[in-house]
Amino acid sequence: MFQKILVPIDGSEHSTKALDAAAQIAEKFSGTITLIHVYSISVQPVMMPEPSSSGSLGMPILTGTEVTKIIEAAQKIGNRILDDGEQRIKSDKVQVKKILLEGHAVQEIVRIATEDDYDLIVIGARGVSHMREILLGSVTDGVIHHVRCPVLVIK
Repeated sequence: MFQKILVPIDGSEHSTKALDAAAQIAEKFSGTITLIHVYSISVQPVMMPEPSSSGSLGMPILTGTEVTKIIEAAQKIGNRILDDGEQRIKSDKVQVKKILLEGHAVQEIVRIATEDDYDLIVIGARGVSHMREILLGSVTDGVIHHVRCPVLVIK
């Protein structure tokens, strides 16, 4: 029934609870879990030759080196979140895969869920997003409304 389970994680308490629930479901149905973390580079860099300075409008100008450091830091954090998630549910009974992507969280989660034909998404009610919705996190709400497979939301 639930052979392929996708679990978006961001290191928040809600995503950890979702991961625990997904592990129980995967064990029960002999399923596999794919952990996905989507990071977003929120700065809008203006590429300039070294050294960095401020632009005339007070906007920071980032060099290629600085942009690379930002991306590498985001990837390092994302990989740590995925590794921690994998260790949390490590078991002989559950196979775990990991996906790290850059982009818009809802779009990437929906794309992967659709392309790889997942049976279930288990997601936390809220994440670590700066913008929080009243009842559900904005990523959770977006995923619910755009995927075809069942979504289990964990509070």
